[in-house]
Amino acid sequence: MQKNSSIVFLFCCLLIAFNLSAQNDSLKKEGVDVYDLVGNISHHFDSHHIDSVKTRSGKFHFPILPVFGYSLSTGFVGGIATSIAFYTSENKLANISNVLGQFLYTQNNQMIFSLQPNIWTRNNKYLFKADYVYLNYPTQTFGLGNRSTDNDINYIDYSHLRIYQSFLKQIAPSFYAGLGYNLDYHWDITQTGSVDQKAKSTFSNYGYTSKSVSSGMTLNFLYDNRLNSINPKNGFYFNAVFKQNAKYFGSDQNWQSLLLDIRKYYTLPGKARNVLAFWSYNNFTFNGKPPYLDLPGTGLDEFGNTGRGYIQGRYRGKNMIDLESEFRFGITRNGFLGGVLFANAQSFNTKFVSI
Repeated sequence: MQKNSSIVFLFCCLLIAFNLSAQNDSLKKEGVDVYDLVGNISHHFDSHHIDSVKTRSGKFHFPILPVFGYSLSTGFVGGIATSIAFYTSENKLANISNVLGQFLYTQNNQMIFSLQPNIWTRNNKYLFKADYVYLNYPTQTFGLGNRSTDNDINYIDYSHLRIYQSFLKQIAPSFYAGLGYNLDYHWDITQTGSVDQKAKSTFSNYGYTSKSVSSGMTLNFLYDNRLNSINPKNGFYFNAVFKQNAKYFGSDQNWQSLLLDIRKYYTLPGKARNVLAFWSYNNFTFNGKPPYLDLPGTGLDEFGNTGRGYIQGRYRGKNMIDLESEFRFGITRNGFLGGVLFANAQSFNTKFVSI
């Protein structure tokens, strides 16, 4: 690593959260989710409640729920979200498919729409994964590397269309390989001010443009032996994605990236079904110059989870290493309330990887 790749230590904190996840179908249904709570209030909903994880092929549940929250990058946020879970096979070892969707509007006048299908075909032979996102997103950027300060804040605004999709085939038990296509299109990019008006922003120094396009094919390798990807109790997940952005696909520049996403889950002894989870998320760029907004950064992964506790985009660089762990535990006996104790560390540098 380069000298400017000193590790940025994030903090540990306790997060109290609703258990919105489905239960593992191999376990007795003891957990209670938000839909169960609504059902207890309304006998009509209760009589039609379907446990989507136990329901097999041909049936699925389609709840739409209000969302309220707060984060450093959005302020207060409200909207609607849905999580569809279903099976495409009667096989007891079939993986559960899911489709996540949300539409949010924030205190900072940010608009967020996302749709994320993860669909297994019969007997887990094929997997279709996608990430569709539209953002209108005034936000902050802090420059590159690990050593930025609050004086480096630059306020920017942009619209973003993301289309990521891949199709994988099983080549061995739990192991898949396939191809995909990724598009990141940013437009109406503007800088609206910085803390130090006399200093030229890192964004400008890197190469400010009013729009950018990264477009290319991906080569995907996946190992996933989790039965329930929505709320995994155990198992191992490894995802490697090599991306070739190329001008002949419409990309502004030729450049490449490698994503390594590794997760391991352990169910701890005891009736409470507590889970210990480890996560390593690493993103490297090489052989070209990615647009600034496509560089790896804190909270810029698919679900915005890396670097919890820091504002999204607080650290950014051409290469990113992220290590995280968490202890998930139940608070109420029925599983409706749970807690997460987590810790994470990130490292960024501003030099391209040489291969």
